[in-house]
Amino acid sequence: MNAMDKHPLKAGEPILIRGVEVPVETGSLPQKHLQFFVENPRVYSILRSDGEEPSQADIERKLLDMDHVKALIQDIKRDGGLTDPVVVRAGTLEVLEGNSRLAAYRALAKNDPVKWGYMKVRLLPQDIDEALIFALLGQYHIKGKKDWAPFEQAGFLYRRHKTHDVDTGKLAIEIGLSKRKVEHLIAVYQFMLDHDEADTAKWSYYDEYLKSSKIRKARLANVAFDSLVVGKIKSDEIAKAVDIRDRLPIICSAPKALQKFVNGTEGFEDAFDHAVEAGADNTPLKKITKFRNWLALPETESALNHAQDETRKKILFELGKLSGRVDTLVQKLNPKK
Repeated sequence: MNAMDKHPLKAGEPILIRGVEVPVETGSLPQKHLQFFVENPRVYSILRSDGEEPSQADIERKLLDMDHVKALIQDIKRDGGLTDPVVVRAGTLEVLEGNSRLAAYRALAKNDPVKWGYMKVRLLPQDIDEALIFALLGQYHIKGKKDWAPFEQAGFLYRRHKTHDVDTGKLAIEIGLSKRKVEHLIAVYQFMLDHDEADTAKWSYYDEYLKSSKIRKARLANVAFDSLVVGKIKSDEIAKAVDIRDRLPIICSAPKALQKFVNGTEGFEDAFDHAVEAGADNTPLKKITKFRNWLALPETESALNHAQDETRKKILFELGKLSGRVDTLVQKLNPKK
């Protein structure tokens, strides 16, 4: 009798994945026979940082270095075992869901191999469709307990969209996020791939970078803008993600500061100071400028000209009041004139 025969598996409740009932066996298996699942987004983010597929030993070592796994070891030790079984694919014995728990068990087994020799499992068929595996992971970690980091969520969505050819609209329904959010996460992940950014800790920088409409305008107007900003993030010249959110849009709103930033005559801090001096972060100035630009639009004049009767009278009244108020403010702000 081999070790696996001592803990026979039995049929369990099927798992419903995207409307498909997948048969399951439940029981315990020797943790030493289980394999880390390289395509799991948490594991995938580890291999992504090195650029090469890691060995099983590499994955275990790197998982054990993660704070959440260190905490998990103590939780499992205190509880005397697993609360939730790991999900395993038959045949390969890859742990599709529960790789952190497998690493924790391996750590505990080093001190007590008998007590921590077996893990509770839910065994899925060996021939389960890959798309169903990723749908299951999404149900667990994005729609369910949502414990993946944003980079891990984005990597999951990226591969579902690119590798499994799942439309972003279907992904949004499947995961429980808006279509716009799904597309944004995929776009940020793609941006990091395109610019060889392997530091997953920099996710929030690029998340903010692709959110801003003001930054988007600068990117469209300057073909080298992305490379410039990525370089400054990698070199730590742009030290915090909040600088991308709060400071870079101000630089992008000041044409002269932006030009100096783009052509390299001013660094990030100097360009920001230049933009502030030019009033790019001044809220009243921005509101007045926006209103003036709106008034100057041909379509605005056309719409005002087409106003009839009482509406036209009210517009003329408001413009008169506005003109008087503008004259008063000009005199107060520039009393020498």
